Amino acid sequence: MDGLLFNTEDLYQDVGGELLRRRGHEFGPELLHAMMGRPGRVALQMMIDYHGLNDTVETLAAESARIFPAILDQRLAFMPGVPELLAALEQSGIPKAVATSSGRPFTGDVLGRFDLEPRFRFVLTAEDVVEGKPHPEIYLKAAACFGAPPGEMVVFEDSQNGCRAAVAAGAVVVAVPGGHSRLHDFSGATLVADTLADPRIYDLLQIPPAVR
Repeated sequence: MDGLLFNTEDLYQDVGGELLRRRGHEFGPELLHAMMGRPGRVALQMMIDYHGLNDTVETLAAESARIFPAILDQRLAFMPGVPELLAALEQSGIPKAVATSSGRPFTGDVLGRFDLEPRFRFVLTAEDVVEGKPHPEIYLKAAACFGAPPGEMVVFEDSQNGCRAAVAAGAVVVAVPGGHSRLHDFSGATLVADTLADPRIYDLLQIPPAVR
């Protein structure tokens, strides 16, 4: 979801940068790269360990929760091609779901701002699994919820950790790097697309663009 459906990875970077600025540190690309696609608590612990912060995960999570809403109100937006691809999948009768490392309250908030949750068959979040990405658990669970083998499921991912999780689950993977993940390793992906508007995605799925 984050960085794939919405520009939330960019917003996370702003929040993380503000957390670290308040503590006299910068949010560098190495840490950002390592945190991407990880469950929130895991990512915050990585931030603490990387910079040797005295904070707890709970402290940083609470502070993030105070910073984030105003940023979402001002800047949350779809990534390119999202509305069109969702419409095309629906017109072709292909079921879809969300499997995200974000927590359920945040996921519900973001999807709710665009009234999207009813359009997905199910939504899996960090609370639904024991192991976060790059472990394949969330995608194995998604396949089970669909009632299909993982190899019949197409997963869209924007991060290296997410791609590794989907590949390990045995899914067909379409990587869609954002500006934050252009240098990630997407080994194992069937396709590395430019955006969700990439015509090659429609070719892979064997569906036409949505009819307006």
